[in-house]
Amino acid sequence: MPVSVNLDALLDEPFRDLAIGELINAPVAALAGVSDEEAQGLSLAFGINTIADLAANPFIRAAVAIAEMAGAAAPPEA
Repeated sequence: MPVSVNLDALLDEPFRDLAIGELINAPVAALAGVSDEEAQGLSLAFGINTIADLAANPFIRAAVAIAEMAGAAAPPEA
């Protein structure tokens, strides 16, 4: 079953019409809110050049895992 998702809020305008398979190879600056300068910093610091690189980065993955575990371990709010 095909799934349709609107990613417009997550992407800069020139990248909104790309297929999901093409987005993984798009530059990090394609993400809304990531400037060219910030993308260059990610490239220099971590070798992150594409959306796929960002998603696969071990530091990013570790941070997400820690945040998820912390959320799951937090006691329910009263």
